[in-house]
Amino acid sequence: MAAGNGTPASPSIARRVRAGCAAVHWFSRRLRPTPQTSREENNNMATQQTRWSQFGVLITVFFFWGFVAASNDILIPVFKTAFGLTHAQSQLVSVAFYVAYTVGSIIYFLVSMFVGGDVLNRIGYKNGIALGLVISAVGTLLFYPAANLGSFNLMLAGLFIVGLGFSLQQIAANPLAIVMGDPHTGSQRLTMAGGVNNFGTTIGPLLVSVAIFGSVAAGGTEASIESVKTPYLVLGLAFILVAVFLKFSSVPDRIDLDQVTESEAQDNSKLLHKSSAFGYPQLVLGMLAIFVYVGVEVSTVANLPAYLQESMGISTSSVAPYVSLYWASLMIGRWTGAAGAFNVGASAKRLLTLILPFLAFGVFLAVNAIAKHEVSQFLGYVFVIALMILATLASRGSPARMLLYFAICGIAALLIGMFTTGKASAVAFISVGLFCSTMWPCIFALSITGLGKHTNQGSSLLIMMIMGGGIVSWIQGMAADSIGMQMSYIVGVACFAYLAIYALLTVGILRSQGIDLDKISADGGH
Repeated sequence: MAAGNGTPASPSIARRVRAGCAAVHWFSRRLRPTPQTSREENNNMATQQTRWSQFGVLITVFFFWGFVAASNDILIPVFKTAFGLTHAQSQLVSVAFYVAYTVGSIIYFLVSMFVGGDVLNRIGYKNGIALGLVISAVGTLLFYPAANLGSFNLMLAGLFIVGLGFSLQQIAANPLAIVMGDPHTGSQRLTMAGGVNNFGTTIGPLLVSVAIFGSVAAGGTEASIESVKTPYLVLGLAFILVAVFLKFSSVPDRIDLDQVTESEAQDNSKLLHKSSAFGYPQLVLGMLAIFVYVGVEVSTVANLPAYLQESMGISTSSVAPYVSLYWASLMIGRWTGAAGAFNVGASAKRLLTLILPFLAFGVFLAVNAIAKHEVSQFLGYVFVIALMILATLASRGSPARMLLYFAICGIAALLIGMFTTGKASAVAFISVGLFCSTMWPCIFALSITGLGKHTNQGSSLLIMMIMGGGIVSWIQGMAADSIGMQMSYIVGVACFAYLAIYALLTVGILRSQGIDLDKISADGGH
């Protein structure tokens, strides 16, 4: 989820790592000031430093997205026990939350058509994020009557409304992050925002677990539905406070993203000029790729607590550090690409590229140690992190190669998890998070390249496919009811297999349209 194009320079380790953030690189090259903007303002936009005070306010919403998404993985086993659910039924937690993104995107599209213009252009981006936070807060309030009534359906409704609010926040926050400073470093700012998102996913399960079960030191092992409402009411209050703070902050409220006026093609005569985004095979295949990518990312961890309980005898109250490490793995991968956001020299950026993933791992160890979880059992994970860095460097700046290599690593990790036992199996499943870390921007880049004026339409279609997080989790839950939890991860293997095929096919598809991804990467594009 990164954007911004740098000036041409010699290939470097930092550039290769940042290649995983290719998607929004493409967008930032097309950021254009409004027609009314003066030439002086245009020059300022191109040279300004990152507005860190504004950016710091904005990325709080990125934190909340991660916090809630990962906390759902703690709710799943709690609800399964409290309501006597099957594996498939318990995964309705993921279904409700992630399908809300799709429904929210559709509602946004329909409302924009009804009012005759883009909603955010009318109400403002800052107001849009604040409104999304209020909608999410309403969803958290439903946890109170749901807990009092013991209603699983009302709990799901609350999560669905939280997800609806998040969909509006996502539509507004990502382009804002791009323009808060020099567009050339927009990709690194979004990468950093993604790292903050994953900081939320890392600590979310820990804090919610403590709120529901009490501290590990206190020996808490049981949770009632009543214990769920308090942390979510607190979260709702936080949503409201941030909405008010954001409303009166200096975060910009208006931006203008013009239609595409230039292409990445080396041969313009081969460019497609379709009447709809659906006419581009890279997008149509990419929609399914986003669906299965989000699906395998979410389903792997959503079913992890049940696997740990059934195969390793780990209690529900003790799964939090494992879930936390999974989401921290995404943070580790994304922090690797954030080095370019800092105004330092090339050598310093290379050093940061190597240091940041291990620093992110240190954050995981620290927060779990503070929560009094045993962290020494996870120290060997540094070798898996090193493997992820090697796979990143081997991609040599190509989003297609990175997607292919990471998909192969994901298949290997799941197969090891399926056919081993104990900690080795658990760590293998957890490492899927590392190999999912940069897949979103890779798929996004491959899907929207060459769409021209249909880019915005294609982007909205890709966002709608986030529903895969819920659907694939539910499918794996049904598989677990039939063939057992450990073997149910064959669903994830199938997802990664499609992603590998997509990576191979799209290179040829884009070349037939006059687009060479290797030349784009070498020139600093994407």
